[in-house]
Amino acid sequence: MFSIAALVPSPPMLVPELCGRVPVSGSDPDDPTLVLRAAALDAATALAATADRWIVVGVDSHDRIYGPATRGTFRGFGADVVVGLGPVGADLVPADAQLPLPVLIAGWLREQVGPRISVRSRLFAADSSPAECAAAGAALRVELDSEPDPCAVLVVGDGAATLTVGAPGYLDERAHVVQHELDAALRAGSRTRLAALDPRLCAALLVDGRAAYQVLGGLFAADSADPRVRTLYQGAPYGVGYDVSVWRPGGQEGGDE
Repeated sequence: MFSIAALVPSPPMLVPELCGRVPVSGSDPDDPTLVLRAAALDAATALAATADRWIVVGVDSHDRIYGPATRGTFRGFGADVVVGLGPVGADLVPADAQLPLPVLIAGWLREQVGPRISVRSRLFAADSSPAECAAAGAALRVELDSEPDPCAVLVVGDGAATLTVGAPGYLDERAHVVQHELDAALRAGSRTRLAALDPRLCAALLVDGRAAYQVLGGLFAADSADPRVRTLYQGAPYGVGYDVSVWRPGGQEGGDE
């Protein structure tokens, strides 16, 4: 049974070892990396408190599926931090150095908040159409609601990477308007506004999470009202739009706080 979803971004800096240091007591509470990491961990903790099974939704060059025996490493991002999607096979499966970033981030969050948790990851092609994404989200909801045990969904995706001259995609003057609209849609849990995201414009602005956001909207399509969203973080400290939030079906308790 599905009852909760969370949205987090995928910057490698969420992992302390990749920042060249592990935070210690007394670290600057205004450090944007620490604030973002704390929000992502809070969102993952909410999932862990509800379900021992997660489905991860992310974006890649083409559709991919990864099971709970999957292991990967952040070696390609600067440190050999090994993570896994489940407690089974931790010492039996070699760590994949090419594992997509959304899967790595999901594995890292799982290990921080609930090592017992079993995760399956579904990555959708970046060029998936809005209709395909909505259908995938709706089908996932039917699948999860048909199961007796609770299951949570973790969506991993980034907003525009063209918000400043120092951003990965440099500055695109259109990006601030698009990111502002995206942030508003995510705060409101607006299924209509998420479905209306333009794939071509999002691709031009490097909104890498566009397909994942639209799958998230489709996940709640069958509900009579938009989901209740608790936003934990919205910002673009490094020129990339990041959103962290917890989503529940409309009408359930535990939404906005």
